[in-house]
Amino acid sequence: MRTDWIARRLGQANVSQMHYARQGIITEEMNHVARREDLPSELIRSEVARGRLIIPANINHPNLEPMGIGIATRCKVNANIGASPNASELEEEVSKLRLAVHYGADTVMDLSTGGGNLDTIRTAIISASPVPIGTVPIYQALEQVHGQVEKLSAETFLDVIEKHAKQGVDYMTIHAGILLEHLPLVKGRLTGIVSRGGGILARWMLAHHQQNPLYTHFDEIIRIFQKYDVSFSLGDSLRPGSQHDASDAAQFAELKTLGELTRRAWEHDVQVMVEGPGHVPMNQIEMNVRKQMQECSEAPFYVLGPLVTDIAPGYDHITSAIGAALAGWYGTAMLCYVTPKEHLGLPNAEDVRTGLIAYKIAAHAADIARGRPGARDRDDALSRARYNFDWNEQFALSLDPERAREYHDETLAADIYKTAEFCSMCGPKFCPMQTKIDTQTLVDLEQALKQPVAAQE
Repeated sequence: MRTDWIARRLGQANVSQMHYARQGIITEEMNHVARREDLPSELIRSEVARGRLIIPANINHPNLEPMGIGIATRCKVNANIGASPNASELEEEVSKLRLAVHYGADTVMDLSTGGGNLDTIRTAIISASPVPIGTVPIYQALEQVHGQVEKLSAETFLDVIEKHAKQGVDYMTIHAGILLEHLPLVKGRLTGIVSRGGGILARWMLAHHQQNPLYTHFDEIIRIFQKYDVSFSLGDSLRPGSQHDASDAAQFAELKTLGELTRRAWEHDVQVMVEGPGHVPMNQIEMNVRKQMQECSEAPFYVLGPLVTDIAPGYDHITSAIGAALAGWYGTAMLCYVTPKEHLGLPNAEDVRTGLIAYKIAAHAADIARGRPGARDRDDALSRARYNFDWNEQFALSLDPERAREYHDETLAADIYKTAEFCSMCGPKFCPMQTKIDTQTLVDLEQALKQPVAAQE
């Protein structure tokens, strides 16, 4: 789709969508996003220029179908995949990618830390993906120094970041917001630092007694991102990992720095979204979303969950989808899915499916709650099919048609039951939806009820 569009931009110093938007140019990507969202192209351009909407679209990812992440567009869902040294390999990760896209992932993050050549895995995923791909460069940087955190350097970070950009990565988690002076703030926490990238950088800063190199070299990262149109996903290294640690001084100190970095990137026309907390009680979610918008000048917010309770290992796709729906309602732009394996192990294909469907539900519920035009159309269509006992239409309109059909057919598998006016819950005689009352009868009843009691007698 994008080959010709990209060819016209080659050789320019800054090819970011924000750069064009701020010049008043509506790119082909902006037009495509406008059509997908059923919004005016000028609104998309103005939101990108303002920084409230990003279109992650690396110039080296030509098979990408552009999409937008921002408060003006539908709430989006990201799916994480990635090979580890203990499990999985390239073929399985590409299979997970295709499964995630099939079930509606708007973006996919490759969090590979091993299990094969990371460059080979990444390029295979990008080549196969029509959706934006995100990465966390610090994972490969650590592999290049053979897991010895102390040997990491700014040059290693910058080399890996540019390599990912050249390969076509559309957005990268950059943990530039955790600073040396933030580290004492975690001393009262129950779960300390739970971000893998944040933990690596904390160990580096303590070993060297120096500031975070991703912070001190942030302007050099900006220049790389300008060349390839890579979007920042500013990492929340000090996100809370438990209800106890939510909304504490460490989390909000880093958030303030992320706001500063957002505005620094915008000065150079580079797109930014900001990552958010992972464990937050329900009564603090709205405050967290509002605070991010204030501190980060309304840059799109991208949250992991958040989990609203910590007592359900094996079911954290549910504990987190509750928080995700609320976060989306309050204005979060993208939700990062959590699978049933969260805190327990590397997710397999079925975990990807389960987590993704849970988050598609959360995002859609948020869009309905926000009153987005057309958000409820599919719900109404499915409800009509349900009332009319059109089982095949119900399956087709559901988020997971295969699962809906599977559950129906466990008890009523024969084709004749696809037109039956009942399911196995109420049986053939007492389904309340069989009580069909025509409109005229209801009108007559309504009029009769308005008459004086004596007249009715």
